[in-house]
Amino acid sequence: MGYDSRGGNCSDGMTQTRPRIGITMRLEQTTNRFYLGRDYSEAVEAAGGIPVHISLIPKADYVETVVAQLDGILLPGSDSDVDPLRYGQQPHPQLGTVQTIKDETDLLVIAAAERRHIPIFAICFGMQILNVSRGGTLIQDINSQVPNAIKHEQGPPRDRPSHRIHLSENTRLSNIGGAVDALVNSHHHQAVESIGADLVATAWSTDGVVEALEDPRADRFIVAVQWHPELGWQNDPLSQRLFREFINEAMSAREVDLASVSTPA
Repeated sequence: MGYDSRGGNCSDGMTQTRPRIGITMRLEQTTNRFYLGRDYSEAVEAAGGIPVHISLIPKADYVETVVAQLDGILLPGSDSDVDPLRYGQQPHPQLGTVQTIKDETDLLVIAAAERRHIPIFAICFGMQILNVSRGGTLIQDINSQVPNAIKHEQGPPRDRPSHRIHLSENTRLSNIGGAVDALVNSHHHQAVESIGADLVATAWSTDGVVEALEDPRADRFIVAVQWHPELGWQNDPLSQRLFREFINEAMSAREVDLASVSTPA
């Protein structure tokens, strides 16, 4: 089954309604603009979804209204760090920029998505804020807090696979990847420390840093990775499989939701 940029992996030639995927944006502090790297939207579209940008407006009624119209949530990376006060720690000397508006909006989006049981795919900062939303904590700076750490801030070229990870067997991630190891890119200085409720670690780098999380419950799709598959969507098979599976799950969730609406009470 091919990776069809026109509409996902439909094999019967029929046009399907694409699932709508909400992607939270970033804030550029120097210009006070919302923005988002193009790779996230392009990866969603290529896998068969419709990207919908979610502005960083941390109001519950706004977020609820937006999420009610979506079939899946993509939590992207960010050039900011999660505020350590949110997980009960004081700021480490190497803590980066904290953007309260980003933290608050992402947390509201996660809560709204979880109430509706719609699929969530979280990347880098997205994985970290997801873990914090479940009561987990973070390593605030890998280089100063992880003994014998490998290089996790790769730099350009950003899509280059730079280190190996090991995937736990019989997990959603290893089933998607079709293997128990992979090469990934790396652009982060923070990482998961204690794991939040109803999440399990499913991949690690050689220095023990957690590289992926998922919710093991069968009635939901929540997968989080520490690397950036959106940078590899054109050429990397694992990146393509991750986005394809996410879009397929969002499509399934959409069909279930439409069926429940059309079925008489």
